[in-house]
Formats: sequence, structure tokens, C-alpha cells
Amino acid sequence: MTQAASTPNPLSAFERLRHWWRRLAASVFPGRDAAGADRSTARLIEQLKPLLEASRVERGGEVPARERAARIAALYRGAGLAQRSAILNLITHEFAPDRDQLEQAIAAIQIAGSDAELSQAEARLRVALDAPRAKFFMQFNLLPEGVKFLVDLRADLLGLLPQEPALEVLQVELDGLLGIWFDPGFLELRRITWHSPALVLEKLMTYEAVHPIESWNDLRNRLDTDRRCYAFFHPRLPDEPLIFVEIALLKGFDGSMQTLLDEKAPVQDPRAADTALFYSISNTQKGLRGISFGNLLLKRVIEDLRLDLPELRVYATLSPLPRFRKWLDQALAGKDALLPAEEAARLAGTLAHPDWAGDPKLSAAMRLPLEKLCARYLLQEKSGTQPLDPVAQFHLNNGARVNRIFWLADTSAHGMRQSHGMMVSYRYDLAEVDQNHEQFLNGGQIAASRRVRRLLG
Repeated sequence: MTQAASTPNPLSAFERLRHWWRRLAASVFPGRDAAGADRSTARLIEQLKPLLEASRVERGGEVPARERAARIAALYRGAGLAQRSAILNLITHEFAPDRDQLEQAIAAIQIAGSDAELSQAEARLRVALDAPRAKFFMQFNLLPEGVKFLVDLRADLLGLLPQEPALEVLQVELDGLLGIWFDPGFLELRRITWHSPALVLEKLMTYEAVHPIESWNDLRNRLDTDRRCYAFFHPRLPDEPLIFVEIALLKGFDGSMQTLLDEKAPVQDPRAADTALFYSISNTQKGLRGISFGNLLLKRVIEDLRLDLPELRVYATLSPLPRFRKWLDQALAGKDALLPAEEAARLAGTLAHPDWAGDPKLSAAMRLPLEKLCARYLLQEKSGTQPLDPVAQFHLNNGARVNRIFWLADTSAHGMRQSHGMMVSYRYDLAEVDQNHEQFLNGGQIAASRRVRRLLG
């Protein structure tokens, strides 16, 4: 069999690209104009068109470009969601690659007769695909709040994509820029204390998504001497923390969020602590969802803690299982048997009882089955190559191992609602995190302690 016969046609991908391009061109404003939109949207589009045209041809120098970007941002911020959708579609259309150049580049690849010709044609295609959209987005870098504007714009894009699939190309362009701008090398790690600027403290209270901060006293408790709080910042967003990490300094720990957040608990001496317990990690910017800040971010926090408190020996988390109950409810109701039918029915019936966790007998009967199911959920249940649990994805990608499952560790209404009170501890051993990260990244291998793996038996 010849090489030509055994190798898939390399041009099929470019045929798909040609078809994609034609569908995109046809899907943007198919038969639509200002007369088909409501009057306010039509007026808004008419205001934007000359600004977008001037941006597209890069009319004037830096000062006019900055003024245009500011006006475009102001018009966009003042628009409703439906109007923003129209604006984003307009940007997608107006800043698209030149169709003729794209078609010519694809044709050149199809007829290339040598490696040199193919290389030249690929270069032409790359230039043709270098749409003006990226240059348009980069103009907002001239504004003090330009990067934040683009992050918020991407949040709108993510919400609109299910209904507006033609906007995907705009998201891809923006993702490329944000992926570069938010490279972990640009991120600054800062410790947050009670004496940090009030603006940052207020945002910590607002953005805390794992265990909501109930009051200023609660916040002060989380920033006391036996606690640590760190945040990652970007130089273009100096007052906008990207990730918060909250840590308790303990002499061992019993796996109870209620004990951990008790404002009346005595303050411990951090110099006597042997454990740094990461109990809350919150991403703050919806518009950066899916943009990787790089892996091993927590390694930077651990290295800072080691310098400050060299007596620490254990670096671990007490983490939620935000999708465990949903998975379990669906699995128990489905055809795939997690447990023998009689045991599954008994488990489902007990869990349906609203006060089962407060009944010692029922609670004791539920412990082992739920721990086993939790171990299966963490180690075996996947979406593609990734664990179903998003928190597990984060920590495993950062080089941690699944270390321990905690029974009824969060008996708050929220904890019972999302995971029947179950929580998990991920352990960070600096000697292992790089290897764990690589094995998970390249092969989906999940590092776990023997204690957890025995639950699968």
C-alpha cells in the first residue's frame, strides 16, 4: 500500500474550513438590517458603525484610537443584553478576515506541488486568518479599564454562545489574547490582611463563593493571626483579585467546616501549627472562566508559606464536592447499578428523609456506602478524560492527590444540598506535585492515597 493511499487526505480539513467560512458568512445578519431591529438597537448600531469602521482601517494615531475605544466601550456598557448581542455580531462581521484572500490561500494549499509551495501557502493562509478582530480588541489596552472591559465582554460572550453560535469565532480570538495577557508569569501573589485596602476586603466578601462571608466579624476571623489569605492580581487589574485562597493554620484537623469557621473558637499559635489547610479557593472573574492561569498556582502559595512558617509539614485542602449529590441522585435513579437494587433503594429512601444526618442510627448506616460512592465519583467518574468534579479537576491539575474523604464535614444547608455534607481533602506534597501534575495532564492518571483507593474495593 502506498503512502498516499494510507494517509488521510490532508486537504479535507481545508474543505471543512471552506464550508465553515461560508456558513459563518451566511449566518451573520442573514437578511437583517437596521429596519428589522427595534429602534433603539438600530440607533445604537448606527452610532457604532463609523467608530468600528475607523477602528478597522486604523484611522489616526494613538489618541484618536484611545478616544474611539472609550466611546465604543461606553456604548457597549450602556447597552442591554440583546443590544450587546447585536454589537458582538456586528464586530464579528465587520472585523472578519478578507474572504477573497482566504479563498485564494485555501486554493493555493490545494494545488501546492511541493513542500516549499505548501509552506508558502500555509503562510498565506495564516496571514489571511489573522483577522482584524485581534487588532480591534488590542486597542482597548490603551484604556485604564480596557482589560477589565474585555474580561466582562467575554463573560457576555460565554452567556450568549448557546443561542448565538456564530459568536464562537469572536470568543476564540479573544481567548487567544487573554490567554497571553493572563500568563501566570504576569500574575502577582499578594497576602491579604485585615489592614489591606478596604476595596480589596470588600471584594473578598463579595467574591467568596465557597463559604460565604457573613459579616465583617466573620471576615476578621478569617484574617486573624492563625489564618492566611492570598490573592493573585494582574498588573492591568491592580484592584481586581483574580483568585482568592483562604488558609487555616492548625495542629492537625478534624475535617469540620463548622469548627473551622467558628468565630468563637480560640485563636491558635501559628508557630505551633503543622498543617496549612486550604479551605476556600474562589475565582472572581466570570469572564476568565476557561482561561488557564497556568498550573501549580498553589505551589507558589505553599512556597510563600514555607518561608513564613517553616514548621509546617502538611499542605492540604478541605474541599467541597459541588456536583456529588446531583451525580448520585441521577445514578441511583438510572439503570446503571451503583449498588445492589435493595441497597440502592434503601440508600435513596434514607437520603430522601430531610433529617437523616441528625439521626445517629440513620447517619451511621449511611456513612460507609456514601464514602464508597464518593470515592467512585472522584476516581472513576469522568467526562472524557477529566473528572466530573470541577474542584477535583483544579487540584489534580495543580499536582495534588486525593487524600481523604470526610463524612458530614459540611452540615450547612448548602453543604447538604450539594454533597450530602461530604467533603474531600487534597494533599500537596512538594516532592510529588510536578509528577502528579504531569501524569494527570498527559494521561488522566489520578493520584490518590491508599485509604481512598481501598474504598473502591
